[in-house]
Amino acid sequence: MSGLPEYLRGAADLHVHSAPDVVPRRFDDIDLAREAARGGLSALLLKNHFVPTMDRAYLAGKIVPEIAVHGGIVLNDSVGGFNVAAVEVALQLGAREVWMPTKSAHNHKVREGGHGGLTVFDAHGEIRHHVKEIVILLGHSNAILGTGHLSPEEGAALIRYAYMQGVRRMVVTHPEWGPTFYPIELQKDLARYGVMFERCFVSTTARCGSVPMETIVKAVSDVGVDSTVLASGLGQPDTPPPVEGMTLFAEQIRAAGFSADDVRRMMVVNPLHLLE
Repeated sequence: MSGLPEYLRGAADLHVHSAPDVVPRRFDDIDLAREAARGGLSALLLKNHFVPTMDRAYLAGKIVPEIAVHGGIVLNDSVGGFNVAAVEVALQLGAREVWMPTKSAHNHKVREGGHGGLTVFDAHGEIRHHVKEIVILLGHSNAILGTGHLSPEEGAALIRYAYMQGVRRMVVTHPEWGPTFYPIELQKDLARYGVMFERCFVSTTARCGSVPMETIVKAVSDVGVDSTVLASGLGQPDTPPPVEGMTLFAEQIRAAGFSADDVRRMMVVNPLHLLE
């Protein structure tokens, strides 16, 4: 496996999948950490749609101390949805990100032709009480609030509410992907709240909608380097390993006219700031 180019040494990948999982993954937690450390990454954030990852991240980091391995919790049905107690325990165990629902989100289910699912809105169109409680917990922590697969309308309302509650680490999850597509003007508006936009390489692959790289480039140009995190979103058996994906992503962004310093900010400086 080739490593990251020198200007990206120390990069952090805030969106990567590994085994054990209920779907196939290229690496397990330990092998992923070893491969990432050898490739020049300084930190990983493990994401799993069905189970928390902060406890296994702790163990992976003990076994592979050359890299910081972080975890979090995705608020899907398998952990009880908007489960305040689960979030409280996750934060106590060192969760670095709390993602809103992904596979269980109403928006995700509808976009896949289904129905039902979780939404942050109550019957009156207001933020649900349990979601408010979770936001308050995040306001008293240094963890990141991730929008998951909520609709842009839900994500924007949640971000504005969270900001009022003192949450300052917020990430919009892959805003170029079809089901979670945030129009540029909405991204510009939300950037005023200090939000980071996590733009994922996996979104450009056939597995995730084949989003044109030009779409991501335009978003970075219009919304800004300072509010962008470039992550892999990888870990699937039929996509490149995360370090290779990060390298390809960086090369394509640079080919579009961004400097090495710009790419370093989006892959090293900004994600490490979120993990501080």
